[in-house]
Amino acid sequence: MPSPAPFARRYDLLVTYDVDTTTQAGRRRLRRVARICEGYGQRVQLSVFECRVNQEQLEALQHRLQEAMHEKEDSVRIYVLTGGRDACVSTYGRDVYRNFDEPLIL
Repeated sequence: MPSPAPFARRYDLLVTYDVDTTTQAGRRRLRRVARICEGYGQRVQLSVFECRVNQEQLEALQHRLQEAMHEKEDSVRIYVLTGGRDACVSTYGRDVYRNFDEPLIL
């Protein structure tokens, strides 16, 4: 049986960030980081995104975030949810997560 393509594996991620917004440049970085994250997943709290990506997308996300942030003033954390989101996340209260892998009924 052939092994799967290197980019076939999917990762469930939790991406969090803390960007210094005391300056106009910091506020621009905050918007830029949020837009990058929106391109890979969905916002579940103000500065928290859940993403499902393949290896290529993960590397692109990491690279784009590193370019957007200021390493001495900002913090970005990417947690790999080993076992997938359902095995790792407990939600209490309002849950804004939508599973885009399931059929969408309009």
